[in-house]
Amino acid sequence: MESDLEAFRREARLWISDNFPTSLKSLSASYNPAEATDRHKSPEYRQWVELMADKGWGAPGWPIEYGGGGLDPDQVEILRQELARAGAFNPIIGLGNMMLAPTLLEYGTEEQKRRHLPSMARGEVRWCQGFSEPGSGSDLASLQTRCEDRGDHWLVNGQKIWTSFANISDWCFCLVRTDTSSKQGGITFLLIDMRLQGVEARPIELINGVTHFCEVFLSDVKVSKCETVGEVNGGWTVAKRLMQHERNGLSEGRRATLDLLPLALEHVGLDENGKLADADLRLRLVDHLVTGAAFEAAMRAQARARESGSRGAIANSALKNIGARVAQERYDLAVEILGNNSLGWLASSNDHEEQEIVSEWLYSRAFSIYGGSHEIQNNITAKQVLELPS
Repeated sequence: MESDLEAFRREARLWISDNFPTSLKSLSASYNPAEATDRHKSPEYRQWVELMADKGWGAPGWPIEYGGGGLDPDQVEILRQELARAGAFNPIIGLGNMMLAPTLLEYGTEEQKRRHLPSMARGEVRWCQGFSEPGSGSDLASLQTRCEDRGDHWLVNGQKIWTSFANISDWCFCLVRTDTSSKQGGITFLLIDMRLQGVEARPIELINGVTHFCEVFLSDVKVSKCETVGEVNGGWTVAKRLMQHERNGLSEGRRATLDLLPLALEHVGLDENGKLADADLRLRLVDHLVTGAAFEAAMRAQARARESGSRGAIANSALKNIGARVAQERYDLAVEILGNNSLGWLASSNDHEEQEIVSEWLYSRAFSIYGGSHEIQNNITAKQVLELPS
């Protein structure tokens, strides 16, 4: 007799086969419209977004009443597997979906959930994260963006930095200081409309030419008090929960999307015994694939733990670091495999896949920094697992 999960897998496989446009195979969702390809702008891509949104599978694990699919973690994992099997992808992504939505489900008012979640589930509104400041990165709780009570609204002044996609976002989930007498206890969590007067975003160009990081300047910005998430001066509690979702999302993003084996066969080739010609590379590649498989197993275990109600803060920190290391190693190996083909990556004559791999290799250096640096995650694990002194 077919189990419920087997039935769901069959349903998902059939639906994807019937609806996913084959012209989009080998494509992935685009976070940044400025880097979108022609296929991202095609009618087929837009149709895929709408089909996934209508099905609720753009946000498969969210409650149906907020635009989600109402799937349990096992079903969400099966959907991910079946999308990958078909060469398909979830086109409805974003920082709001990854971090803010699950936080709002826990801390938001019913009015906030119904106002903000459905548009995220359909991919209609983009969000950015206003946490880090020029003087408050790893020590985030030292942030100084001022938020003054003006009766019926807040008045916000300050600066944020490394704000991904701020220049193309509609809204920002932001930490501000409402009380200077307490470091962590004086922080409030706000939702800020990026179209408000006094909000300015300036892109920062990175080493690989990408400009998704931004500086954000807030000058006398009036924010409605209905956009306060959680208690006034209780924003640090909300932020810590959101950062758990962020680290889990970043770990998810480190799961393998680049298959090194075909790349190695093409650029390195086989020896007379049918083995990869470079013995040293072969050994390191196998070691990487084994570590990657262990990471995948850990991610599945973490999903089951979340289903049982465990918040998994410790596992999130550890998995974030492991995932960053696995992904960085993946791109290190890919560039090594490409050899001379990884040079001159900006040249228009280069193969598009090769350009993309080298660009991702450059960007992968940031995996162990953003979302909480490698050292910060180790500190969390040391305190909460090993119970070492602060």
